[in-house]
Amino acid sequence: MSQLKLHTSDFFFTDNHAVTVEDRLPQPIFPIHTHDFYELVIVLRGNGLHIVNDAPYYITCGDLFYINANDRHGYESVDSLELNNILYCPDRLNLLSDWPSLLPGDESHQDQRYWRLSVQGMSEIRPVIDTLTKECMKSDRLSVQLSESMFLQLSLLLKRYRHPPNSYQLADGQLLDLLMLALHSGISKSFRMEDFCQQHSLSPRSIQALFKQHTGVSVSHYLRQLRLCKAMAMLRQKTSHISEISSECGFEDSNYFSAVFSRATGVSPSEYRQRFR
Repeated sequence: MSQLKLHTSDFFFTDNHAVTVEDRLPQPIFPIHTHDFYELVIVLRGNGLHIVNDAPYYITCGDLFYINANDRHGYESVDSLELNNILYCPDRLNLLSDWPSLLPGDESHQDQRYWRLSVQGMSEIRPVIDTLTKECMKSDRLSVQLSESMFLQLSLLLKRYRHPPNSYQLADGQLLDLLMLALHSGISKSFRMEDFCQQHSLSPRSIQALFKQHTGVSVSHYLRQLRLCKAMAMLRQKTSHISEISSECGFEDSNYFSAVFSRATGVSPSEYRQRFR
């Protein structure tokens, strides 16, 4: 069966437009596909699995992806997932700017195209996307130029507020951002909510309620999904023993890992690995 491909002509208002916005409120399960345009994926709320070139990412609010035209991606196991999809054609951009530094392109490794946005960043880009959405639905020359200028502003803001998922190089230090970073950094080691809360003088109940409000899941569930995604990626790509994968993904007991993995995916780790050989 041929793979689904989405075309520029089906989404852009005119052939002169360099950018358009496709909100997914909500984003349903969607099969693996490619397209002949590029895309920014900004996760607003909810959660789910984003599969990019066979690599699974457990996504929630604040996740940012730069998707290239030759990337294969799709969505699975979605739960109230809402996205802003900003589609763009690099060859149509006319404003003089350092676009390669703003929009990681084909030469960038996939890991360099997955970021987190701080709470402050999510707040600041929202009105820009709202204005961009309105302008890119107009066909006059001035609106086309304005939509590109708004896209440039958005790209600059994304660069200002984005940070690697497991890096503490934050533009600001809001608590939800710090917790997200601690969880991404704690995939392969023990994470104790009590220690985190003590370090930042927080109430465990309050921070867990804030996390659930933004992501739709508990802290423990989110961390478990991060670990399972890492395990799935390792099983696809590496020949390490399952007990080694279990340990590297933060599971102290390989039997427990196998039980959790089987419950989540419907197959054992060894059966899952066999699928991709």
